[in-house]
Amino acid sequence: MGSAAFKLAYGYRFKSDQDPFYVNAVQTTQNLFNATMINNFWVNAFPILSWVPDWFPGTSWKRTARKWKDQKNLAIDVPYEWTKQQVASGDFEPSVLSALLQDDEPVPGLSEAEREKELKELAYTLFVGGTDTLATSIVNFVAAMVANPETQAKAQAEIDSVIGFGTRLPVVSDEPQLPYVRRLILEVLRWQPVAPTGGPPHGSSDDDVYRGYNIEKGTIIMGNQWAMSRNEDFYKDPESFNPERFLDPDIAPFPAFGWGRRKCPGMHFAETSLFLVISSLLTTFTFSRKKDKDGKEIIPIIEGDYNTLALALKPFEFELEPRSEKHRDLILENNPCSTT
Repeated sequence: MGSAAFKLAYGYRFKSDQDPFYVNAVQTTQNLFNATMINNFWVNAFPILSWVPDWFPGTSWKRTARKWKDQKNLAIDVPYEWTKQQVASGDFEPSVLSALLQDDEPVPGLSEAEREKELKELAYTLFVGGTDTLATSIVNFVAAMVANPETQAKAQAEIDSVIGFGTRLPVVSDEPQLPYVRRLILEVLRWQPVAPTGGPPHGSSDDDVYRGYNIEKGTIIMGNQWAMSRNEDFYKDPESFNPERFLDPDIAPFPAFGWGRRKCPGMHFAETSLFLVISSLLTTFTFSRKKDKDGKEIIPIIEGDYNTLALALKPFEFELEPRSEKHRDLILENNPCSTT
């Protein structure tokens, strides 16, 4: 997921999981998510602490913040400069950043330095949005399949009826013929919202009154996606994983990518990526529960690890096997790293 998102943003493909671009970007993302949690740093709850001098006991968080800031600057500056040099040389891969760098029209109200800063942040944001949140959604999908084997079997039967049993991997054009898989993905996004606070903050464009609360223009507003996903007025039995709920035309898809002008700019990339990854996993693998020494299934405990901006699940155990020898061959054929 990270390689595809980085290539989309910068036109650069990671050479390995130790690629400096990858290591810096991933570490910066983890730092970002940790920094935004109120209970990780007291200054998030009491901003006045930012005025406490560095020598005062208990201010080690300031050194951490400076270190993380330097790492963030490295993570956004270095790949930006790489893409900029590639564009200048005329030898570059297509990407969002390379397209924007070729557009040298001045932006009203932005200086050249401000425009460059915006481009750096945009490219990095594309990577973050296409990596951590998507990876979290894939883990949530696996948890749902382990906990709901009948749902997995139904989705696999639909895939087999459309593309055949172990003949090929799904492609984007298969999606309209796989409505159950599509509903399954919608339910994954609702069942375990990746961004429970609705992503970035929004602001009230006008004075408003909501349920007796006066909301002044400019007020910062956070959307509670977790509460939305558990609203029984819209989603009956919300704790259950039930793709069939979206058969009802009155049940709208969950707004997993936000809303308004600040909804996720990479939502179409994310939706396509989720379809390709999830449908390919369903095509080739079976996710099942581990068994104890007596052969009884061990039902895993699926619960969230709440101390993070993106709501990830705590580790859980499961078994993963190719659906057949034919599927094993299909996996090897489509794995560029395979040597057997």
